[in-house]
Amino acid sequence: MLRHLAKESRRLAVLLVVATSGLVVSPALPFQSVSIALADDDDDDGGGGGSSGRGDRGSGDYHSGRKPLRDLRTLFRWPSREVRRTPARRVVALPNRAQNEIVAIGLDAASLAGLTQDGFVIAQRTQVALTGGEMVRLRAPQGMTIDAARTAVATRNAAATVDFNHFYQPQAKDEAACAGTSCALVRYMVGWPAETGSDGPRCLKPQRIGLIDTAINADHSSLAEARLEILRLDEMSGTPSGAQHGTAVAALLVGAPGSRVPGLLPASELVAVDAFQRLRKSSDVANVYDLVRALDLLMQRDIRVINLSLTGPSNLLLERAVKAAIEKGTILVAAAGNDGPNAKPVYPAAYEDVIAVTAVDAARKPYRRAVRGGHIDIAAPGVNVWTAASVSGARQKSGTSFAAPFVTAAVSVLVATRPDLSPSEIEAELMKSTEDIGQPGKDPVYGWGLLNAKALCQG
Repeated sequence: MLRHLAKESRRLAVLLVVATSGLVVSPALPFQSVSIALADDDDDDGGGGGSSGRGDRGSGDYHSGRKPLRDLRTLFRWPSREVRRTPARRVVALPNRAQNEIVAIGLDAASLAGLTQDGFVIAQRTQVALTGGEMVRLRAPQGMTIDAARTAVATRNAAATVDFNHFYQPQAKDEAACAGTSCALVRYMVGWPAETGSDGPRCLKPQRIGLIDTAINADHSSLAEARLEILRLDEMSGTPSGAQHGTAVAALLVGAPGSRVPGLLPASELVAVDAFQRLRKSSDVANVYDLVRALDLLMQRDIRVINLSLTGPSNLLLERAVKAAIEKGTILVAAAGNDGPNAKPVYPAAYEDVIAVTAVDAARKPYRRAVRGGHIDIAAPGVNVWTAASVSGARQKSGTSFAAPFVTAAVSVLVATRPDLSPSEIEAELMKSTEDIGQPGKDPVYGWGLLNAKALCQG
């Protein structure tokens, strides 16, 4: 009897509170039903309401204009379950150019004097033999927009080449450890000649290959005996770049035979220019001022084949330097980029006469991040490629960066065997031997097809 009276008292207390809160509840509504409704409403905390403020998985009260049922918690002092959500990680995209810098080639002394009077500051200047004339890096006056600054510099001398100081990045996205057979080299996909001695395939004559990339760990076991020369540009005051990307690309090209990463052309000489600086904790960039200087430096050493596993925006100074290098007989091999299949073309790969290399996996399927377009020339292995890690050992890496060295090595062999051919003729020979794995003829996914190196040692 006493238990029954206590139960009725609790029921009446609930009904009294509900009545005072303005809610309409059936007299037959048991106490347990109210507690279930509160729990359901709490589970949906923050998920309903929208602009109408209604809950019940979309309606916060039973009748419009009346106090929400969840307010009973406060009256009964029932604890509220807080749903802890991990804040979304904010990904801040890297800028594609220096905030207040303009670069120019061909400004005369009078133009520079006038610009300095207008508030521009000459940050760097250097002679560029490749393009002819002096290249200058200018800082815009405070308060002037970067677009206005470019216009002001270009107006001073119509004959000068003027643009923003754009940034370029290495093209690597994924890396993973591997075990067992998954660590196998992927050069079999393109029929690369097998090693036959300590110097690698006897038919592959040693060549000089140029590389513009990040820093390289020359002490890596795969590179310890390599013919490797690393150049770093003067007047680079920023934080040195990391060695992950450059080491991996260098090992693919000239890694020692018998090491964990035997190179494609282990006896060749690699002249590498570290043109990158660390912009953020893990992001390396090369600005166009330094990229042009790096190209000029390699051209002064009479290097005919250069690997560019980097991408960025189109830039007038870079375009001029690339065109000048090709006109002098240099062959440029560039990564197509990892911005995705729907992305716009990136540079220098998209410039005319640059060999643009995309990546495929072991099943000859296109790399999911690879840029596509009519400028793509050729495909090569670039997914889970076994190559050097930055400090020691090796890892699998993916990206168009690691497809480009396969084509660079093939071009080097063609140049060695047929030095009389022009860059366009070398490219034509290379594309003629490809294996068509996409739509018939050239297509925007694979270009002319997959690199075929089987004939490199024939004849």
